[in-house]
Amino acid sequence: MTPARITAACLCGAAELRLHGEPAARAHCHCGICRDTYGTAMLSATAWPADAVTVTGDSLVTYRHPDRHLARTFCANCGDTLFGTNRLGMRVVPNSLTSRAHGGRLPAGLAPTLHLYYGTRVIDIDDALPKYLEGWDGELFSKP
Repeated sequence: MTPARITAACLCGAAELRLHGEPAARAHCHCGICRDTYGTAMLSATAWPADAVTVTGDSLVTYRHPDRHLARTFCANCGDTLFGTNRLGMRVVPNSLTSRAHGGRLPAGLAPTLHLYYGTRVIDIDDALPKYLEGWDGELFSKP
């Protein structure tokens, strides 16, 4: 994969995110933590090493979860999430942000390659990607 150089902005343009290098993971996550943190039925995102992500702007706010080792950084003006920080310190960037930076299309090099925590899904997805019931080193989902 060609290393990425992506610049994306929040909805109002007050905050900017720059990505460089390659994501460590590209996935659809169905876990309850992502659903709650990002307010969605399934999070489609890329995970990046912290040093591959730069954020600028004067309207940034970070919410740190009181019980879990995670945070979400967003724009205080428009509320758009720029990234989350997971328990490994990775920056989790929603694909909605990077696709918007590319005219509504997600670059092929950022397309999800698997589903995580499919065992706790709230919606069924019919695609050819592997669907891990939990983390990516566990059992795969198989249709009955």
